[in-house]
Amino acid sequence: MDSLTMWVTSLGGLGIFLLGMIVMTDGLRALAGDQLKSQLMRYTRTPTSGAAMGATCTAILQSSSATTVAAVGFVSAELMQFHNALGIIFGANLGTTITGWLVAVVGFKLKLGLLALPLILVGAILKLFASNRIASSGLALSGFGLIFVGISMLQQGMGGLQQVFDFSQLPGDNWLGILQLVAIGAIFTIITQSSSAGVAAALTALYADLIVWQQAAALVIGMDIGTTVTAAMATIGSAANARRTGLSHVIFNLCTGVLAILLIAPYRETMEWLAPGLIDQEPELSLVGFHTFFNLLGVLIVLPLTPLFSRLMYQLVKKQSSSLTAGLDPVLLSDPIVALNAAQESAISELNTLLRHATGVLGEDSKAKNEELCDLPQLQQALNETHEYLDRITTENPSQLARLKSLFHTLDHLQRLHERFEEEEDRAITIRSTESLQQFHHYLSSELPAIFQDARNRSWMDAYIRANRGHQQLESDASRYREQVADAMARGLIEVPEGTDQLEAIRWSRRVSQHISRTCYHLQRASLATAD
Repeated sequence: MDSLTMWVTSLGGLGIFLLGMIVMTDGLRALAGDQLKSQLMRYTRTPTSGAAMGATCTAILQSSSATTVAAVGFVSAELMQFHNALGIIFGANLGTTITGWLVAVVGFKLKLGLLALPLILVGAILKLFASNRIASSGLALSGFGLIFVGISMLQQGMGGLQQVFDFSQLPGDNWLGILQLVAIGAIFTIITQSSSAGVAAALTALYADLIVWQQAAALVIGMDIGTTVTAAMATIGSAANARRTGLSHVIFNLCTGVLAILLIAPYRETMEWLAPGLIDQEPELSLVGFHTFFNLLGVLIVLPLTPLFSRLMYQLVKKQSSSLTAGLDPVLLSDPIVALNAAQESAISELNTLLRHATGVLGEDSKAKNEELCDLPQLQQALNETHEYLDRITTENPSQLARLKSLFHTLDHLQRLHERFEEEEDRAITIRSTESLQQFHHYLSSELPAIFQDARNRSWMDAYIRANRGHQQLESDASRYREQVADAMARGLIEVPEGTDQLEAIRWSRRVSQHISRTCYHLQRASLATAD
């Protein structure tokens, strides 16, 4: 076999291995991906359970990047809190070490390269002629077979490379050489977007005696570090918590990598003491054992430090807060009373913003209307931030718990009120332009400024009485107006689409008045709890 053929065979084997990983991952993700994602969100109540689920999910999907990017996505979509996602990040690295064991044990010891070919055929037939889960199983089976075909080709190609390439030119077994090899491993992973492929290549080179154990260990460490790039890229343009999740992955892997570099010599010496000659006789198994060991050690060290790690991320990635949530400082969470005060002030500011927006939506003066309207997406972010902040407040004090409960109710109604203006603003146009609905328009346009003034003065009892009185009036009028609209449609006096718009407008005004009334009520309850 000439040198060109050896290089082509090696690179082709690596390509087939990568293709196998992609195909198998796609098949497994289609087979169990949604279930795994639901389990990730369900069983991440503590850092330990999150780490276990992160490791399990990565081991099944054969992709730490898929797990970490999923965690970033969950946090970005606010399906998961940042501190719950940390465990997943910690466990993902541990789960990805299963690939090394697969290559070292099944690929090298059992030599399944030839036997894998029928698996590819069976998998392809299932994919072509079956459906649903069976087809996904076929895809995963084909990918599994391709992985071992790739390993077999890698072995063939690398078996003769020593004759055409001087591997002594690689960095040596010293601190500078180790750091250079770590960098090479990281670059390899960034290019291939797969640390598993890098680990397989390092194991194959070690198996072919092209590199020594220490060099292979340094390469594997670099590959663990390089895999953070995918998660980091997934956070670009994301919210603060998503950026914190991606940065957590980078920092954790860097710290684990530094720890692993320091452990290379002690690990080898310990193994020689416990089992003399094992590293020389079984270098591949010793390497994957080292890979699992330093990742497991990193997880065990960081899990008890998760609260400190979380606070560090909050300090490193500052949230660009709007003026509505500027007071929600995580530092205040250590004092529940102060934290509750901050959350209540944010809720009051958000209510006032919504009341001004409601006044603008219902106003006739277009200039005044534009001045009153708010940025609804920005307000949604502020409401979410306040909700998240409340979720982080912990207390056992009965009055503080009562206040916290009232503020949760307040935020719930504010969220619903926001939805009414975000999705159904055309209902306000119908109310303004329909003569028969002027009773509703009168309440909403005349009472809202007064409620807004009571809210600014913190006169929550007055605000609630006013808002509730208006809501009860609208409730009593709604049935009569709905009957009138239905009668007009039945007689042909108005078209059905117009009548439907009026009915929806009545329903909209009732919901708006209800959420304003309940928000004022719960803010009054929160204020009463403050005085206890």
